[in-house]
Parts: sequence; C-alpha cells; structure tokens
Amino acid sequence: MAKAQPKSAQEILQELFELLKAYAKQETLDPLKSLGRYVAWGGVGALLLAIGIFFLALSGLRALQSQTTTFSSTWSWVPYFAVTFVLALVIAVAVWRIKNAYNEHGGVR
Repeated sequence: MAKAQPKSAQEILQELFELLKAYAKQETLDPLKSLGRYVAWGGVGALLLAIGIFFLALSGLRALQSQTTTFSSTWSWVPYFAVTFVLALVIAVAVWRIKNAYNEHGGVR
C-alpha cells in the first residue's frame, strides 16, 4: 500500500477556504432563503387581511348610511366616527397582540 503524499500548505489553505465557504453558505444563505419565503407569504397574508378589513369597514359604513334613518342631516358624521372608532380598536388589538407575542419570546436578542 502506497503512503499518501503530505499536502502542501497551499493545498491545505485552499481546502480550508472551500470548507469555510461551504459552511458560510449552509449557515447563512440557505436559512435566509427559507426565511424569505415566510416573509413573502406573511406579507401577502397581511395585505389580503388589510384589504378584507377595509372592505368590511366600508360595507359597515354604507350599511349604517343606507339602512338607518337615524343618521341623517346633522347626525351624518356618526357613521364615519363609528367606523373609524372600530378600526382604531382593531389596530389597538393588533398592536397589543404583537407586543404580547414580542414580550413572550424574549424581545430582541
């Protein structure tokens, strides 16, 4: 059996560089690619949810304006105020839930 030739310092450094490059790719780029998919789907979901809430609020406003006679003439501003108040509540609940989730997971690390 023939003995393996010892590697030169240049060959060892070249192998080390290739190993470090492969490790960096495995530990940084691959997780970022999968994280990007989660962010993309989350963004699409948030956009669709925002559009749905907008149309729901708009339909509530139109229902208050057309289905009730209470809000005519001097009270015509009340449906706008009511819908704005409900949307502000939705935003407040969302912010509250985000803060709770953030605090439960230890905040910024």
